[in-house]
Amino acid sequence: MNTTNIDFLKNIPLFSDLDDDTLQKIYKSGLLQNFRKNSVILSEEDAGSAMFFIVEGKVKVSRSSGDGKEVILAILNESDFFGEMAILDGMTRSATVTAVEDSKLFIIQRAEFLELLKNYPEVSIALLQELSRRLRAATMKIKALSLKDAEGKVATVLLQIADEVGKIRQGIVEIEDLPYQQELANMAGTSRETISRTLHSFAKKGMIELEGSKVKILDYEKFKELYGQ
Repeated sequence: MNTTNIDFLKNIPLFSDLDDDTLQKIYKSGLLQNFRKNSVILSEEDAGSAMFFIVEGKVKVSRSSGDGKEVILAILNESDFFGEMAILDGMTRSATVTAVEDSKLFIIQRAEFLELLKNYPEVSIALLQELSRRLRAATMKIKALSLKDAEGKVATVLLQIADEVGKIRQGIVEIEDLPYQQELANMAGTSRETISRTLHSFAKKGMIELEGSKVKILDYEKFKELYGQ
């Protein structure tokens, strides 16, 4: 059997416990589609007709506030998924998803994905675990952003990104591709100027190092102790 086509499915946590024969069936039930940078993949209030898995690239999940400003809820990367809420409850999309860079997605239609959940309990359990993790993270972020000052809000977003995509080595967490400052501002509920000022303040205090789009949190545990509560 040629497993090349299903290799990317093995990297998706929902499918990591499935055998190759099952992964082949999943692969045949979906389709791969490319999206150019800045293209809208799905829009808030659209019908929830499909589940999306990121094979390559990066997307942002956002909503519009009452005054029309973009609020970024999450940045998702390779092997992440989205679209599950509308798939499960049958309601419209709760957010807009946009490609941050050229991206390739694997798309499974709602009927096929629900059938998959019925036939493979391990996928259902993995989905519940991921949804619980996201809910817990969202609850902590809402609390942090509502209670903290500007510095605390920026630190909270840095910690969120570090936990999702950062690489830790000897106590230092490196984030290879930090989102643009305006995107960070939309995630933290503050301004781009505040993001710039706070990042440089952290750097001046020796907490982080900035190099282009790369950032290092120099003592991750200490930074988390200061700003993670």
